[in-house]
Amino acid sequence: MREVEGSTELARVCGGETLILWAAQGFATGARAWVAGDAVAVASPAVSKHDRLAVAGPVDDAAKLVAEVVREVGPSYRPFGEEYLIRGLAERVPGMEFSAAFGWMDSAAGPDVTTTAGWLDGDDGVEELLLGASPSSYAWPGQAGVRRWAGITGDNGELLSVAADAWSAPEVGFLAGVATNPVARGKGLSRQVCGFVTAELVKRHGRAALMVDGDNAAAIAVYERLGYTYREVAAAGLR
Repeated sequence: MREVEGSTELARVCGGETLILWAAQGFATGARAWVAGDAVAVASPAVSKHDRLAVAGPVDDAAKLVAEVVREVGPSYRPFGEEYLIRGLAERVPGMEFSAAFGWMDSAAGPDVTTTAGWLDGDDGVEELLLGASPSSYAWPGQAGVRRWAGITGDNGELLSVAADAWSAPEVGFLAGVATNPVARGKGLSRQVCGFVTAELVKRHGRAALMVDGDNAAAIAVYERLGYTYREVAAAGLR
């Protein structure tokens, strides 16, 4: 196992894998990365609510690498990567248990969307909207890594739909905190605000990504229309 020094080397050894580059967060938040054989692992503290251990590469190489990395960083880091890989690691790494499957979506194209969405001046009203429309959101105002909010407002100035630029890495912008007021659903507002944020992220970072529940067909369809491609990913826990 060899520790990787810096984003340039990491991009080279992982072949530009979006999951890995996103997890590293440009090495600005205390993340560390390692390579062994053809496997790469990044331990990233407190990114999108969890200490994450992003992994890529062949299962056998990755299993050996993850076992060593866990000894280095401890069991709080949650292995995360392609679903087939995480399932393979759960069978090979002592103390690892498969915990959840979900979706990772990314895009390198800024969508062409007609929208009234824009960046908000602050986050007034965002928490109230999330509490009523998406209380399980990972992104919340004032949370570390949540940088700014975009929204669509109604005629009376009330927030109708929001989305956040949160936990973005230099190479990968990240979309989170998507919510629409229940009274305003069915009008395409989520598509508008997500289209705006996606275009802004691609413009700034070159790529945009997000996580989504695998059974949320409606949300996946919206993101696919915005140019995102779906991948099956998963997480595991360590005892």
